[in-house]
Amino acid sequence: MQAETTTPTSHFDHIGGADKIRSLVRRFYQIMDELPESYGIRKLHAEDLQGSEDKLFKFLCGWMGGPQLYVQEYGHPMLRRRHLPFAISASERDQWLLCMNTALHEVVQDQQLRDELSAAFAKVADHMRNQH
Repeated sequence: MQAETTTPTSHFDHIGGADKIRSLVRRFYQIMDELPESYGIRKLHAEDLQGSEDKLFKFLCGWMGGPQLYVQEYGHPMLRRRHLPFAISASERDQWLLCMNTALHEVVQDQQLRDELSAAFAKVADHMRNQH
């Protein structure tokens, strides 16, 4: 008799749940704070990154198919609208993606999952652009 294998039903499950997302988000903001190449995106954030870290963690939990923590606390994310006050061009998009892809590479072991998340993040990041 062959053993049944179950596949994760969501990116939230596949990545390892809330603890792994927290690690990803924490590393993302550490990288943003450390990399000189991310200066443009870093300066769009508050000096203390804790609030941003908490919001991104809550958003990503729901975005990846887990609990809708962000929606429960803040309502619909309306990402583009919430980012309109900030000048986001291709440069800021690319800086954000550099930080996220570096964090993904360090925190997420599964290559296929990294690739899927990277592609999804790229689409969302490009959608946030409001400058040419």
